Parts: sequence; C-alpha cells; structure tokens
Amino acid sequence: MSAKEAKKTPMPERSASERIKSFQEVALGYTAEDAVKEAQRCLQCKKPLCIQGCPVEVDIPAFIAKVAIRDFEGAVSILKEKNSIPAIAGRVCPQETQCEARCVLAKKGDPVGIGRIERFVADEFMRFASVPEPVGTHRQGKSVAIVGSGPGGLVAASDLARKGYRVTLFEALHATGGVLRYGIPEFRLPKSILDWETRYVETLGVSMRTNIIVGITKGLNELFDDGFKAVYIGTGAGSPLFLGVPGENLIGVYSANEFLTRSNLMKAYLYPQYDTPVWVGKRTAVIGGGNVAMDSARTALRLGCPEVTIVYRRSETELPARAEEIEHAKEEGIVFHFLTNPIRFEGESGWIRRMVCQKMELGEPDQSGRRRPIPIPDSEFVLEVDTLVVAIGNDPNPLIPRTTPDLNASKRGNIVVDPSTGATNLKGVYAGGDVVTGSATVIEAMGAARKAANAIDQFLCGP
Repeated sequence: MSAKEAKKTPMPERSASERIKSFQEVALGYTAEDAVKEAQRCLQCKKPLCIQGCPVEVDIPAFIAKVAIRDFEGAVSILKEKNSIPAIAGRVCPQETQCEARCVLAKKGDPVGIGRIERFVADEFMRFASVPEPVGTHRQGKSVAIVGSGPGGLVAASDLARKGYRVTLFEALHATGGVLRYGIPEFRLPKSILDWETRYVETLGVSMRTNIIVGITKGLNELFDDGFKAVYIGTGAGSPLFLGVPGENLIGVYSANEFLTRSNLMKAYLYPQYDTPVWVGKRTAVIGGGNVAMDSARTALRLGCPEVTIVYRRSETELPARAEEIEHAKEEGIVFHFLTNPIRFEGESGWIRRMVCQKMELGEPDQSGRRRPIPIPDSEFVLEVDTLVVAIGNDPNPLIPRTTPDLNASKRGNIVVDPSTGATNLKGVYAGGDVVTGSATVIEAMGAARKAANAIDQFLCGP
C-alpha cells in the first residue's frame, strides 16, 4: 500500500467503559513506533501547504522528517522555534480543520496525523528533559507586560522573552493557564502537562504574577507607570452567553463557563481525594454543539450523572465540535437531540425539573454558512432534567475595556485591533485572541499572540 493510500496510524485510547469512571486522559498517545510509522507517511512536499494551515507557522515537514529518522530531540527543537507549548497544542488544537486539512494526502485518504506526532514529540521531550532547564536569553532593558496567562498570553510571553525582553505575566486567578486550566477538562488536557509547559515558559525568564486583576488591582495605565513599555492583552472570552428564555434563573442551571471552571478549580477530577461542590443530578442536559458542550456533557457523566443529553438546534452535520470529541461522547453513552431548541425551563421549589423544547428544520444558510434552524409549529415536547448546562458561547472578558474608557472596543466588548499587528488605538497596547475575536480556538489565540509579539518587538526597537 502506498503512502497516499495508507490510513492514519490509530491513536491508542482508553475504552469508553473504563474512561467514564474517572477523569484520566482518554487518548494515550503514540508510541515511538507509532510516531515513526506515521511520520514516514509524510510526502515532504516542496511547497508544504500544511504550514499555511498552522496559525503559528510551525515548520511541519521539518519536524516530521526528524521524527521519521528517530531524531526526537531535533524534532522538538524545530517545534519550539514557533510553538512554546506543543504538548498542549498537540492535544487541543483542531488540526483536522487547519494543518491536516491542507495535507496533500487528505485528497485521497487520511492526512498525516500532524497533531498526534506533535503530541508525541512534546511528550518525549518531557520524558527525556524531566524538568525544564533554564534557557539563557540576552535581556534588553525594556519590559513588557502580558495580561492573561491563557494560550495567547503564554505564547506572547515566551516569544518576547526569547527576543530578549523582560516579561512579566499577570494572572487574575491563583494559578496560570487561563482556559487551559479552568476550561478544558482533565481528560483532554491533564494539569500535569499544563504545569510542565508553564514551567518551561518560566525558564525563558518570564516572571509570573498571580492574583492580580488588571483593571481592578492595577489599572492598564498603571502598568506604564510601573515602567512597562508595552502591554499585550490576552484576557479571553469569559462572559457567558445565555438563551434568554423563561426559567433560566432556576437552581441547577449553569453556564458552561461556571460548570467547567468549578469542576477544574475545585479539583473534581481528583474525586474522592477532593470532594467537589459541583452538583449534578440524575438527568443532565447540555445545550450547544461545540467542544465546550462536549466537554460539559462528558464532565457531567464523570461527576456521576447517569443520563446526559446534548440538545442542539441544528443537525449533526452542522455540529461545530471536533469529530473525535463527538465520537467520544457517543461512545460514552451521551444522547444527542438534534434539530431541537429549548423555549422555556420549568421547575419546582426553585429547582429546574423540565425543559420544554421545540423541533426545528433547516432553512437557508445564515452568516455562519450553516443552514438556519426554523421552528416547526406545534412540535413542542418535554425533556425531564434536573441539571442544565448552557454552552452556547461567551463574550469577551469586559473588565479592561470597561475600566479603560479610551480603549476602543465594539458594542459586545471586543477590543478593536489592527488585524495585521494586534495594535489597539492606544500607543504600546496590543491585544489578541478571544478578547478580540470572541470565542475561537486555542491555536488561533496562539497565532494572534505571535503576530502581536513580533509587532511589539518592532515597536520597541523602532526609532
């Protein structure tokens, strides 16, 4: 069988019956043999389109070529040139719609498993390096502040540190990571992986200061008073959206933001070592069809809810979640109600007990390119629920725009930037990721951060 015809090397996984009993990571990762076998499928194209699909512009053929000859240290060196957190990206980046979608092999079969190889290389680096070693970098006199320690903040900080700046990263909560720590479940991204990658960023010389809320503890302008010459804002999208239907304030109704943050913050993934205040009943419904909806449903299952349902107003074809997340949810016994839209919630003694839904049909495409759901008259029905999670997206974190009135922002709170540089209307202030675009992917936030870091370097080195 030729490389063009070969299938992607399967990812070893825990069985569904085993994994629903704990928060242990589902995907077990490639062995060295798996990684080499998959790397050897790469055609090493003269004009590699896969790089065009990577927001951080990793030299994909180069690092895969190293894996193919078992030079894993060489592979990680190439990866780290453009991506300082590859063990994270290898797990949560939607490669199938980005780099792998551009792979030539995808025209006739499976693309090269770029994300799976990336994860292997990063994990191998963690094994042979054991603990991140300090990386010596020349320090310039100029200091840069990074606000927010999510994926964008970590990448902006590491890129600027490598360029020789003194970088301080400010995080509102008590531990760094942002959405990586508080929004993504342990079974997709273990905290141990995040901690290792964060320590690596620190070895580049980045100072991390937690429990500082820029906009409250310290104003944006105060950062310049403290001697910082430039600021990058990567505070994400942490303001949850709701449906605006009757009964949404009943007890037992969560936003996905609250539900996942509570689970991660209170260490529900370590139950019973940590007893968690995240309550789920016997019937949980999750509204939405993205990765966050899948994460919420699968978390509810692991918290002990025996019956979990996902309610989505379009068909399965339009589901925006990653294919593997949908497949995992189905394998774990989660039920999907497609073409279904909640119209009100009903309760007893203040607690949610029922969700009244309406069946939908698909009309013409809307602005998103997906067919618009249209209500079907006289199609109402009732789902019995005692826990409800609303996972329909988030607006940008509003704190800095609200406390910095001269910073340009849209009506929804998105900070307005030059798309080519991330520059805001304020001199020396840059922004990127979800606080600019609204909810998007981890790798897109990383790409925006790299672009802004380059612009900050040019700004500070200019005349």
